[in-house]
Amino acid sequence: MKKITLFFMSLLTVLAFAACSDGLDNIEYDRNSGITIATAQVTATTGTSLTVTASATGNIDQIVKKGFCYSVNAQNPTIKDNIVEADENFSATISGLTGNTSYYIRAYVYGNSRYTYSDAFTATTESQSLDEQLQNYVAPAYEDNYVDIAAWSNRNQWNLANVHDPTVMKADDGYYYMYQTDASYGNAHSGNGHFHARRSKDLVNWEYLGATMSETPPAWIKEKLNAYRQEMGLEPIDNPSYGYWAPVARKVSTDKYRMYYSIVITNYIKTGKPEIENNGNFDNSWTERAFIGLMETSDPASNIWEDKGYVVCSASDKGMTDYGRSSTGDWNAYFKINAIDPTYIITTNNEHWLIYGSWHSGIAALQLNPEDGKPLNALGKPWNITGDDNSGYGKIIAKRGSSRWQASEGPEIIYRNGYYYLFLAYGTLSVEYNTRVCRSANIDGPYVDIDGNSAMGNSELYPILTAPYKFNNSYGWVGISHCGIFDDGEDNWYYASQGRFPVNVGGNEYSNAIMMGHVRSIRWDANGWPLVMPERYGAVPQVPITEAEIAGDWEHLALTTNTGNQKTSETMTYDLSTHKITSGSWKSATWTFDEATQTITTSTGVVLYLQREVDWETTPRTHTIVYAAHGTQKTYWGKKIH
Repeated sequence: MKKITLFFMSLLTVLAFAACSDGLDNIEYDRNSGITIATAQVTATTGTSLTVTASATGNIDQIVKKGFCYSVNAQNPTIKDNIVEADENFSATISGLTGNTSYYIRAYVYGNSRYTYSDAFTATTESQSLDEQLQNYVAPAYEDNYVDIAAWSNRNQWNLANVHDPTVMKADDGYYYMYQTDASYGNAHSGNGHFHARRSKDLVNWEYLGATMSETPPAWIKEKLNAYRQEMGLEPIDNPSYGYWAPVARKVSTDKYRMYYSIVITNYIKTGKPEIENNGNFDNSWTERAFIGLMETSDPASNIWEDKGYVVCSASDKGMTDYGRSSTGDWNAYFKINAIDPTYIITTNNEHWLIYGSWHSGIAALQLNPEDGKPLNALGKPWNITGDDNSGYGKIIAKRGSSRWQASEGPEIIYRNGYYYLFLAYGTLSVEYNTRVCRSANIDGPYVDIDGNSAMGNSELYPILTAPYKFNNSYGWVGISHCGIFDDGEDNWYYASQGRFPVNVGGNEYSNAIMMGHVRSIRWDANGWPLVMPERYGAVPQVPITEAEIAGDWEHLALTTNTGNQKTSETMTYDLSTHKITSGSWKSATWTFDEATQTITTSTGVVLYLQREVDWETTPRTHTIVYAAHGTQKTYWGKKIH
């Protein structure tokens, strides 16, 4: 249900804007311009700047302009990356940089209607103390409302624009790689391949890499689909309608990375006609099964993935013929397990597991063969599954009530300090999408939430980690879930998801289809439960927070089960002399600060976990202090007001 809503919304946005271009795609980049540029050199270095110089020979009278392009990620930066113009001596100072950080740099000239580049080289800024880094900190400047650069022709400017259902892994080359669902504002990805990729060294600046799968889907999908249809006594579908959703990528070994991906078939089972809104094709049946496939690579930087074929498909416990649907309002789903939204984990004893499922009867755990990444045990026929392992399709480990149509999907699984943490997306994505988490000592359960409620029961799971919200001076964000959870190898954990704008932002009726990739830092409370920070990650230097910095006004909001609307903030004032909160819903409560744990404990019984992050709503953006805390069936978010 969520996915159908997403793609119809994206299709509508095609009408919302004309494809825009910065004109650079029409420029001919050519080293045969008669101009040769020497590799640039660094003449001066500070913690925040690099002074560089270069020289050009040949037809230099044709040079109209010259400068330097640089990037943290792109090893051969162009003028589509960061640039600074050079003076008449072919020198420039690149400022606003981060201390102890390496940058790729190339000199360029423009002349005779073409750009010419030098070879790239790497330069590193000087080290700075944390205090110096914080003092010199420059916040990310990219625009959240990215409509003007949403088109395919501007993809090198996207950074985290046009991101949905991201998965992130850290590879051996030091880059974080992000992959995603095809969804994009105005369907910018359409016709340009599938499962688009980015990479970053710092989780702030992301380089677009392109699609990991060609425009043509793997042949095995249609073959497998029609083989099952033949067994069911149905006519083959000559031209299936495909949807490309929600991959997961993981490192398996030094030279092997795996990506599991979802492909849905949106044709009706009975007649094979495509599901298109209001076109009269509905034939009183459900749409066809989804498939999960596998790709592998030895080098994520190449973005060349080899397809390894079929892993699992949607499976039913209703038999071969009971796929009827009385109306589009009938939610008694034919499939028990819906084969989309895979996540993948290698356990502490080297077992490989695929966790998957969406909206139907729950989330399944399927053990895999480590050698080939396929199911460890044989799969039964996908129309009469039975037993605890559903005939090999996996054990149900989490569900949201007893309905066959549950507003829960997008599982993500990680392991930390003795527990497997299962993150789940609740609700529909346009607004209410929110994230819950439960945990277990065993990969296949039982999973419980922070209050001890079973993930297999009828209770809502807590804590709520993200939900629609709005700080002052902003439109805020909705649809914040279907997360990717990852770490840097040193127990620093992060939460990645899309964020969507509310409707009618700035008069744009399609603004809810704006999908900005979000990365947030995670803190873990004293009982080992994750807290997702309210502001997006911006690589703010983590100088220890002092008690004096707590004093003043904060924006405070509570994320609750009422997720149909954005949560708005109130002002709370922390007084340093009395250690009381003097305004807001916690007025008259007292507070104490623990510098060692970077927490505030209030007399309400709530412990606030602090961190330095970006204030994305202020102008200009800068750093601030935020907190997150678990309450009773709610989560508190706060931000210090400048």
